[in-house]
Amino acid sequence: MDYQALLVLSFGGPERPEDVMPFLENVTRGRGVPRERLEEVARHYLHFGGVSPINRLNRDIIAAIETELDGAGSRLPVYFGNRNWHPMVEDTVARMAADGVTSALVFPTSAWGGYSGCRQYDEDIARARAAFGADAPHLVKLRQYFDHPLFVDAFADAIRAAVLEIPAERRDRARLVFTAHSIPVSADLAAGPPDDGGRLYSRQVAEAARLCAAATGFADFDLVWQSRSGPPQVPWLDPDIVDHLENLSGKGVDAVVVCPVGFVSDHLEVIWDLDNEAKVRAAELGMAFARAATPGTDPRFARMVVELIGERVSGGQVRRMGAVPGYGGTADGESCAIGCCAVTRPARPSGTGGAGG
Repeated sequence: MDYQALLVLSFGGPERPEDVMPFLENVTRGRGVPRERLEEVARHYLHFGGVSPINRLNRDIIAAIETELDGAGSRLPVYFGNRNWHPMVEDTVARMAADGVTSALVFPTSAWGGYSGCRQYDEDIARARAAFGADAPHLVKLRQYFDHPLFVDAFADAIRAAVLEIPAERRDRARLVFTAHSIPVSADLAAGPPDDGGRLYSRQVAEAARLCAAATGFADFDLVWQSRSGPPQVPWLDPDIVDHLENLSGKGVDAVVVCPVGFVSDHLEVIWDLDNEAKVRAAELGMAFARAATPGTDPRFARMVVELIGERVSGGQVRRMGAVPGYGGTADGESCAIGCCAVTRPARPSGTGGAGG
């Protein structure tokens, strides 16, 4: 098939204080979320002036992809659409059609399987095409990329840089801790094709953490979770990063390097949950704390996207490092197995990105 464009598809975020509540209402529409919960999450955004960095970071990623495409001799135009805030994917697909695009690839800003990390992006695509009508462009989502060598290499270098931020006298004993967005245990159990045993999301995150630790010479590490929401009686993946820091401190650990392996960019959940809550708690515990950067701004991330495009367009080499299955980008144009990742939405807003979007 002749693909005429690339659509970068993301979660979206407010860019002005007056956008915050309408954005959160979009995120939680139809879920019966209490107003007071929305106001609580809104305060996180207002702490940063009512602006989520996610749209700006995605525009930076798009600019880097365009540069890589140009360097590869490709004239593939790159479009930007969001699930929950402007530019909305429905509007972007309509613009693509007006520009004469009849078939395009889609790059989601989530590396993972599972409902919120994968299948919901397929639903976004289907909704946008349905909103336009029968003549909407054909859209095919690129594959999951949690174990792509360039993704792992970017995180590995970020971990090395973070280690150097730890005081020299504590550096050799710093504990490496990976974090990813928590999801309900029920959602993780339902993640993946029916014959794959479930827990695809947590297995993929654990595999990415293993690969990044191995690349940086850490024989041991921890995987924990962050950004959970929802009623306390509903089990989510745990332990939480802050609880884990307290546990480590109780065991005498006095230095940690935290790598947000579950996130592509330093959006609001990363800077709120890690750079504020976790960092403050670590300081209270007397722990040296350093946080590794996310890979979205690393030039290798854009190169990875161009590689994924090449896989699809010209049958280029599929580069994967891990042993855990990854899906998407199949030859017949389908992104997921039938029945993959049952719908189990969280009942309350989780902030900015679902499972790392």
